[in-house]
Amino acid sequence: MAPRGLPVFDSDFGRAEAERLLWRAGFGPRRGDANALAALGLHGAVHSLLNPQAYAARGPEPHDSKGNPLVPRDAFGHDHLWWLDRMVRGNQPLVERMTLIWHDWFATSQFTVNNQPLMLNQNQLFRQSWAGSFQDLLPNVTQDPAMLLWLNGNKNRVGKPNENYAREMMELFTLGAYQGYGEQDVREQARALSGFRNDDDKNLGPVNFRYDPTYHDNDSKTIFGQTGNFGWQDACSLALQNAAHPPFFVRKLWGYFIPLSELDARTQQVLEQTYLSSGYRIAPVLEAILVHPSLYDGPRIVKPPVVYTAGLLRALGRGIDSSDWIDLDEAAGQRLFYPPNVSGWDDDRWLDTQTFRGRWALVADALKPFALDPATAPRQRSNTPDAVVDRALAFWDNPEVTRPTYLALRGFARLALADAGTDSVKLATYPTLVENALRQLIAVSPDLLTC
Repeated sequence: MAPRGLPVFDSDFGRAEAERLLWRAGFGPRRGDANALAALGLHGAVHSLLNPQAYAARGPEPHDSKGNPLVPRDAFGHDHLWWLDRMVRGNQPLVERMTLIWHDWFATSQFTVNNQPLMLNQNQLFRQSWAGSFQDLLPNVTQDPAMLLWLNGNKNRVGKPNENYAREMMELFTLGAYQGYGEQDVREQARALSGFRNDDDKNLGPVNFRYDPTYHDNDSKTIFGQTGNFGWQDACSLALQNAAHPPFFVRKLWGYFIPLSELDARTQQVLEQTYLSSGYRIAPVLEAILVHPSLYDGPRIVKPPVVYTAGLLRALGRGIDSSDWIDLDEAAGQRLFYPPNVSGWDDDRWLDTQTFRGRWALVADALKPFALDPATAPRQRSNTPDAVVDRALAFWDNPEVTRPTYLALRGFARLALADAGTDSVKLATYPTLVENALRQLIAVSPDLLTC
């Protein structure tokens, strides 16, 4: 149930609304999923996402282009393929979507960490904490080995403070840039966070991450106007108790699901109260967002590249059977475990002249096994422009498309079919070739690039 005082979507919850929910809170529908979710009603649908069954995967086991099983902790790029497989075959879409959100929120890159096992361990931390307490998640991330390497937490010690994690913890993870803190707080937080270290093994790399009290600055610190001999757990608690944290948390989480332009002051206030009264729990705020009218009536948003890729494969019933998805997703703008910087991915770059080309290539590769051969394709009763368009839409399980998109598809089909003229060979082959082209155009239409 949504918190008292918050609006709830009260129109009919049909296929279109279920489709949007599956894209915003997961990775799009498999064939039949949207109708099945719509049958549950709004609250039943959201409840099913928030309370998933035990993890299970549907479909063939993933493998690389050579047919080898994935080795995500060792083989280059297999970490990306392994997680993409969970998005495609798994039965916990919201769990994986929140894991992706935390990966962006606490952006950590393998480019610097250079240790796939540690990155995968962090990934599992996000998965286990997907909707629990942010009060638990923040200290767990703070002492996470991948994060310690990424933001130099293992180099922060008494007499030689390193401010990297202290700054980003406040600016990007809990408060917002210079909201409720200043440079003095950065310096003092760094001192409070001192004490983590690790050993270096010449064969294994960094190992034995731990907190060492002898490396910690035990002198008094003044943080947010409070003075004491604060330690690293205190640094986390003080950030969460800062008045700037609840509005930051609500706005950032909201922005992953609904454009911030749709967040009014009253809604934000109630969500902040919900968050605080629940003890910094994520699930109540998440549930309120997923039943809010703006998720269903508000503006469309661009699907992140990996979400788009997983959705294509889910719709096609195709699993991870190639290593191509590593380079294809990177060309589209998102390589898992490699966010561009500590700020995470820039959503404004999800669609530009370069990344759109990457998405076009993604669709073309995804469709290869399903291409119709004019020589063997079944004869159709009708090959009018409308009939060919409708068959192409049915191939994608009839996703919701706007009238302008449908008219553009029909216009293309009409011109392409007419190009056959009176040539008997062209008249026989063009409908099949046009249907193949329409499948591609539907997938890269504005209606399927956004949700």
